[in-house]
Amino acid sequence: MRRRGLTVLLGALLTALLSIGVLAAPIPYVVLGPGPTVNTLGTDAGKEVIQVSGRETSTSAGQLRLTTVGVQPEVKLRAAIQAWFADDEAVVPRELVYPPGESQEQIEERNAEDFKVSQTSAETAALAALGFPVQVVVKTVVADGPASGVLRPGDVITAVDGQPLPAAARLTELIREKPAGTTFTVGYTRSGTASTARITSREQDGRPRIGVEIDQQQPHPFTLSIDLEDIGGPSAGLMFALGIVDKLTPADLTGGKVIAGTGTIDDTGQVGPIGGIAQKLVGAKRAGATAFLVPADNCAEAVRNPQSGLPLLRVATLDDALSALEALRDGRQAPRC
Repeated sequence: MRRRGLTVLLGALLTALLSIGVLAAPIPYVVLGPGPTVNTLGTDAGKEVIQVSGRETSTSAGQLRLTTVGVQPEVKLRAAIQAWFADDEAVVPRELVYPPGESQEQIEERNAEDFKVSQTSAETAALAALGFPVQVVVKTVVADGPASGVLRPGDVITAVDGQPLPAAARLTELIREKPAGTTFTVGYTRSGTASTARITSREQDGRPRIGVEIDQQQPHPFTLSIDLEDIGGPSAGLMFALGIVDKLTPADLTGGKVIAGTGTIDDTGQVGPIGGIAQKLVGAKRAGATAFLVPADNCAEAVRNPQSGLPLLRVATLDDALSALEALRDGRQAPRC
């Protein structure tokens, strides 16, 4: 009996040691959790996040907080099991965050570039909302191209077939929507004088073109920059745009409240979906937010992961977000998810 009992005891011990080894082994998953939030109207590392010179800015009694997701890149089975049962964490395959074949440096560079683009688009969308429209300016005209002898460098293209151009990319889209050989009515201004021209596209490099290189400009009598480190990706675009509008207008968009949110933004103010909405909601709640701006395409997931006392406001554009904040200030119901 003693010998048998010793065998059982040794077996149990070996099983426990094996379990510990397995639990301590790394697995191909990462854990997502709430990341830091940043008030775009405030400071970070002793510097204003949104910096304006050459124009008076306003101050806000509230906050507009961007939200982030924290990533635990090296995960062992024990930590993954704990995270699986946690309300504020998610376990996802590693390749969803770190694509195979890309180095850590490449991923960080891409995130940094996405972050930079999001800042530029936020500035463009915000300035357009403030009355500083985008100008699509002819940079060069291809010799013997469709626009040769019609358009000149410095011309501002204002419309194609009557459709305005809120961003330079829209000109390319309109030309490529129709086959080569299509004749377009192009509106433009030259030295302040408006005119139109008929230009027929030609195929070049497999795509229809009108033979101009364009530049996007947005003249405004002040300088604007965003200074924020250690955050990557494009999802802060919406909150940057709102912060810019708040600083450059007398009204306090927040109404004295802490408003959090997320969402990509493009030059025309369209708000796009992001990842990690569940973790961002947790982070916002912990930061004291009283409302959360949710990209329309993230609403279904946000509704499945609610935070008590944190209303989910549905936004598809920058204008939607501005209207939602106005409704909150006026005590009205804003559109919800």
